[in-house]
Amino acid sequence: MNRGPAPGTVRAERTMSDKAAAAWCTVPDWVAELAACADREGLRGAEKRVGYSASALSTVINNRYPGDVARVEEKVRGALMGATVTCPALGEIGRDACLDWQKKPFAATSSIRAAVYRACRAGCRHSSLKASQGESC
Repeated sequence: MNRGPAPGTVRAERTMSDKAAAAWCTVPDWVAELAACADREGLRGAEKRVGYSASALSTVINNRYPGDVARVEEKVRGALMGATVTCPALGEIGRDACLDWQKKPFAATSSIRAAVYRACRAGCRHSSLKASQGESC
């Protein structure tokens, strides 16, 4: 018994942009940009730029991601579309960098890191953290 495609036939590969168009009624601009990046650089290349695993990005493109899609959107907008925010501690930074800084723990050895840590938790409008999260004061 032979398995797979019949000899001499070629399997039509669908691009990520095609998959996005099939999965979403109206493809959001950030999903289209993510799919285009995945088409150009592959899912591994998109993974390195956005900061999410290739499988997570694939499920986002296919509209099946069970996690926080809004957070993925913010990372894509920052990493691929140039969205910036004004950080009280660092000035103008990419939205993806802002989200990365929010995840970092407090470090007393770096004055910049301590300032960003405090700014993120002191009511910064771009922070997705609660104002008192991680603070002991």
